[in-house]
Amino acid sequence: MFGFIVRRVTAVVILLLVVSFVTFALFQIGPADPAAAACGQECTPERIEQARVALGMDQPFLVQYFAYLSGFFGDRLIGAPGAEQVCAWPCLGKSFQTNENVTDVIARALPYTISIAIGAVVLWTVAGVGLGLLAALRKGRATDKLIVGAASVGVSLPVPVTGLLLLLIFVSTLHWLPFTSNQISSPFGPAGPGAWIANYLLPWVALAILFSAQYIRITRNNMIETFGEDFMRTARAKGLGRREITFTHGVRAGITPIITMLGLDIGALLGGAVLTEQIFSVPGLGFTAVRAATSGDLPVTMSITMLAAFFIITANVIVDLVYASVDPRVRVN
Repeated sequence: MFGFIVRRVTAVVILLLVVSFVTFALFQIGPADPAAAACGQECTPERIEQARVALGMDQPFLVQYFAYLSGFFGDRLIGAPGAEQVCAWPCLGKSFQTNENVTDVIARALPYTISIAIGAVVLWTVAGVGLGLLAALRKGRATDKLIVGAASVGVSLPVPVTGLLLLLIFVSTLHWLPFTSNQISSPFGPAGPGAWIANYLLPWVALAILFSAQYIRITRNNMIETFGEDFMRTARAKGLGRREITFTHGVRAGITPIITMLGLDIGALLGGAVLTEQIFSVPGLGFTAVRAATSGDLPVTMSITMLAAFFIITANVIVDLVYASVDPRVRVN
């Protein structure tokens, strides 16, 4: 198991280096001029050239890349020669729009995205796996047909549709819930967990409707297939109880594809639920990335892109580790 973990961690480091290089290169060769964006709207060619020197863009590409990469391992100096500033570790540069450290921008946005992810993942996992298992156990009956029908409707409803509909019904019409506040980013804040739940309940539900529908269909199909396996018939022949057969043998064997889906979905969600954050005006990573991209704030856009890649790659590793604990055959690969 130790060797398996070492191989996966090594692969993560290599992939992150590749992602950082490709991301940095794409932004460097893109149509936008980072120096012009950093200089602002009223710029002369002389000021743009000064901004290019201050950003280190007058240096060769690899020198720029390794200078950027050094910020992941320690403090580094940024700015024009003679007027350098110390950028504390981890240094991802400064925002073109606010001149803040990019790490501060991300640190401010990340709690909002985590708040959305936590509740949404719990809701869609419990609802999706639970209803999918129930549909499999009631295969062909009215309960199964009702659940499958609801899942078919849910999977066809994108977040913009459900999000706007939820806002119209529960906020604008019934006034049961407040508009999402950007003052609440954690259940441990002054507002308390109750206000935190009320603040993020609609984004959670909007995401859960879409994702739980997918989990229902996958769980149902996997469990029906698993219930027909030889080892399940052997368990029944041994006289084991239905609860033990279902949960001890069936669920463990049929849940592994769900682990893969869950890990990848969590990784993508932590990278920024762009549409959800835009609809509910939640200033998380997705909201911040869109605003940075539209304003030409390349350091913020690039850093959030890399952070999203980090979450997805890390989620893949966690999935591999969980898989290895559930199915030892995976460890030899």
